[in-house]
Amino acid sequence: MQGGVKIAPADFQCVRYEVSDHVATLTIDRPDRRNALNRRAYDEIEAGFRAAAADAEVRCVIVTGADPAFCSGEDVKEMMTGEERDRSVARLTSVRPEPTPAAVAALECDKPVIAAVNGAAVGWGMELALFADIRIASENAKFGEIFIKRGLISDVGGLWRLPAIVGPAKAAELLFTGDIIDAAEALRIGLVSEATPHAELMERARALAGRIAVNPPLALRFMKEGLRRTSYGDLREIGGWVSGTLGKLFQTEDHREGVRSFLEKRAPVFKGR
Repeated sequence: MQGGVKIAPADFQCVRYEVSDHVATLTIDRPDRRNALNRRAYDEIEAGFRAAAADAEVRCVIVTGADPAFCSGEDVKEMMTGEERDRSVARLTSVRPEPTPAAVAALECDKPVIAAVNGAAVGWGMELALFADIRIASENAKFGEIFIKRGLISDVGGLWRLPAIVGPAKAAELLFTGDIIDAAEALRIGLVSEATPHAELMERARALAGRIAVNPPLALRFMKEGLRRTSYGDLREIGGWVSGTLGKLFQTEDHREGVRSFLEKRAPVFKGR
């Protein structure tokens, strides 16, 4: 398996990985934390996408979350405080910053990816949805690039993929404001290709995956590569810049205030330092 994670799907604790009828389904399974991501969850998402890419039987991938959320971003209490935060700063300020490994695994997966967005997809949860080739939203879905509220910038999903999907001006509005939008607005601006009643979401996602999976696997892989080449820029270049910039922002007073205000459930007071 490529990448830095050597964990097997059978050992996953935070993600369910299932393969049926040539379709791999990755379900983030931390419902008590609204599927917020800790280090283990990031590693399992990376490993899940790499397992799907390496499995010749898999022709399409669905990523979703255990109700009630798709993914509410990083587990702020665990990832943005204490030792985990220090580890993140150390990685991001390394001599040669690299893109987030889970993002690389998702974006380099050579099988078509469908995000079945069943609830809140905010922060890195929205990034994960943006890494997919196709997004279907349930009526309960919410989307938000809320990084600006924490004194940070988005990952490669918001900065690299979102402008190509909804246009530069709308992407700028979502990134600069941190506004959260519902499924109807996401459909209107082209962020998702379909909005469906919640009870029908997985049925619709599996039906679409089935229509994709019956096609020739090699042609599917090259079709996806062609779309990537013509629609987006260089992942490694923009990903390295994002990581380096985040390394600086993680050390600012405004970032610490953004985290504190979230944990204390109050309005933040930013000072530009």
